[in-house]
Amino acid sequence: MFIKEINTENKKDVQKFLKLPFRLYENCSQWVPPLEMDARHVLDKKKNPFYKKSDAAFLMIFNDAGSALGRIAVIDNIPYNTYNKSKTAFFYYFECVEEFSAAKALFEEAFVWAKKRGLETVFGPKGFTALNGLGMLTRGFEHRPAFGIPYNHLYYPVFLEGMGFKKEREVLSGYLHRSHQIPEKVSLISKKVQKRWGVRVEQFNTRKDLRKILPYIKGLYNGTLIGTSGNAPLTDEDVNAMADQILWFADPTIIKILMKGDKAVGFLLAYPDISAALQKTKGRLWPFGWIQMLHELRHTNWVNINGAGIIGDYRGLGGTAVLFDEMAKSIKSGRYEHADLVQIGVENERMQLELSSIGIDFYKSHCLYSRSI
Repeated sequence: MFIKEINTENKKDVQKFLKLPFRLYENCSQWVPPLEMDARHVLDKKKNPFYKKSDAAFLMIFNDAGSALGRIAVIDNIPYNTYNKSKTAFFYYFECVEEFSAAKALFEEAFVWAKKRGLETVFGPKGFTALNGLGMLTRGFEHRPAFGIPYNHLYYPVFLEGMGFKKEREVLSGYLHRSHQIPEKVSLISKKVQKRWGVRVEQFNTRKDLRKILPYIKGLYNGTLIGTSGNAPLTDEDVNAMADQILWFADPTIIKILMKGDKAVGFLLAYPDISAALQKTKGRLWPFGWIQMLHELRHTNWVNINGAGIIGDYRGLGGTAVLFDEMAKSIKSGRYEHADLVQIGVENERMQLELSSIGIDFYKSHCLYSRSI
């Protein structure tokens, strides 16, 4: 076996890195490929703004015949380490055949790269931006993942633990069917909270309306970080990327912003799930994949709820009930039948309890792992 750091300016190298998962999941009906243009952008060190302040290495391992066995990205996110006063490398995009020695060799090479940059801990799977899905799937392998959320083989967590990684954090994803009756008390709490605290839910009907929230995104997200750890504030580049995704994928009627006067104090982001289209087109938009994507955006009966937060001063006042009561109403009045609420941290016990009380079934788990090097 031999390991190679791919040259991100070499199209053949990039292609090998991106195509490996298609072979590894060839017979897996659950796996969803990424949107190809997004995957290529991650490896573009000239155009991706991430590399203005940070760096990453993309490693692959091959057998003696030159066939790819595995891949990994190891990331030095300098703004994250500065904000958290840490010396942490992230790993992401790990994929490997069921051969422990290959996986171990790949990670050891990643450790070498991280050590050379003065990093002391490896943590992940965690990607390049706040938009990347977290963790390694440990429960719920029988379900298709929501768009952008990682899926992996059953043996991956076993490999990590065999290399000395320890579970550091767990995030849960939940399911809600539109037929489920939301308890009446949730609606009553929502009405009381809106009246008592003078908050309201901003409604959107068109993408033009949706543009109104874009100036609030950075302050909202960064405001939710107060009192938390393991994240870093959004940059202007992050906000622009998030804005592009919102405007590209969003159904404006199911995005909710909680307002106190002219101040945005909470948010709930949701998108139609295009996973089925990605499976059919293998993630490609061109030449005709965009037609399938557009059809799925307009007709899918799955919705992904993949971002929710209340800024620090307004937590614990019932704002979550307001947001999810409005979301439930929107789902019931529209075409959606299935809601996938993605990646709520297990440490957020208050939100878990609130969501369980309205009938969310937490049916998938992803774990993040760490190891000193």
